[in-house]
Amino acid sequence: MATIESYATKAGRRYRVRYRTPDRRQTDRRGFTTKRDAERFARTVEVSKDRGEWIDPADARATVGELAGPWLDGKRSLKPSSFRPLDAAWRVHVAPRWAAVPVGEVRPSDVQAWITALSTGDEAADPPVKPKSATTVLRAYGVLAGILDAAVKDRRLLANPARTVDTLPRKTRKQHVYLSHEQVHAVADAAKYPVLVLVLAYCGLRWGEAVALRVKDVDLQRRRLTVHENAVEVGGRIHVGTPKGHRARTVPFPRFLGERLAGQLEGKAPADLVFPGPEGGHLRTARVHADNYSWFASALDAAGAPRITPHDLRHTAASFAVSAGANVKAVQRMLGHSSAAMTLDVYADLFDRDLDAVADALDQAVSRSSVGRMWADDAAQA
Repeated sequence: MATIESYATKAGRRYRVRYRTPDRRQTDRRGFTTKRDAERFARTVEVSKDRGEWIDPADARATVGELAGPWLDGKRSLKPSSFRPLDAAWRVHVAPRWAAVPVGEVRPSDVQAWITALSTGDEAADPPVKPKSATTVLRAYGVLAGILDAAVKDRRLLANPARTVDTLPRKTRKQHVYLSHEQVHAVADAAKYPVLVLVLAYCGLRWGEAVALRVKDVDLQRRRLTVHENAVEVGGRIHVGTPKGHRARTVPFPRFLGERLAGQLEGKAPADLVFPGPEGGHLRTARVHADNYSWFASALDAAGAPRITPHDLRHTAASFAVSAGANVKAVQRMLGHSSAAMTLDVYADLFDRDLDAVADALDQAVSRSSVGRMWADDAAQA
């Protein structure tokens, strides 16, 4: 059982609680100004030990910053394109506010205030602080919550205070822009890499998957592309790894594209890149920002097409597939989504268009049936 002792200080009488931890170590907590506070703490200790919920106060004094290093180290097995944003979120948004705070002193209200401050910014500050996007805020929150999750697993906290916040920003769904067949071919005709544009628009590959294709990955007879590598630019460097989700897949391409691809492969060895960059390595991402006028942006403008990104051609590929009659499972496999539910979530607007087609098909089916003939006879008699 815990015991309470008083002791004298220059500031007056104080109280100390002596108790044993669940592993039988003797320890104490001092500094209570009233005996009632000391008794309350002693009762809390005994109840938490009985319930198996006891947390060593010394463990709870570890700061968020001290635990961030091991947590980030545990994420280094992620692809660079996934790890780098987490590391940046910690350094830029989480560490300035939380690095020096003991995990036992993190309060849900403080986390909520921090989230709100990131989301709203501070125009009165000098210099003004701009509001952060929902994606940025949610990533920073995820880093803090992840570190505190680790603290819970290590028995430094009983529960994660970040997981009980009431309000998080919501991402606004970006409106997809779908090009027509005519627009795609106009962009390709004006582009420095016309076949690459067509592959993106008709096969639905991610940019990194397309520029990582090698000659041996193209089967002209079966009209299939084998996607097993992904070349992503992170921090100015190209990192080659597996596709998103670490799953290889085969993707069909239309017959007209086979002729264009055959020309693209001519004279190349099996291990050569299908779409090499100017210096022979992987082609870097074609930016479309106003301050970075790439070959892709130039082709869009020349074709009079909307200013989209190369990744947006993936959405166009999905729209072409759905309009051609592909079901959600076929589109999922083509795009390399982890599930059909994800495909439906991303392209709900495309599949909503199928509802009218379903109603029209039901009309046609009924009209061809005996029920339809009966209705037609009734209408004629009326």
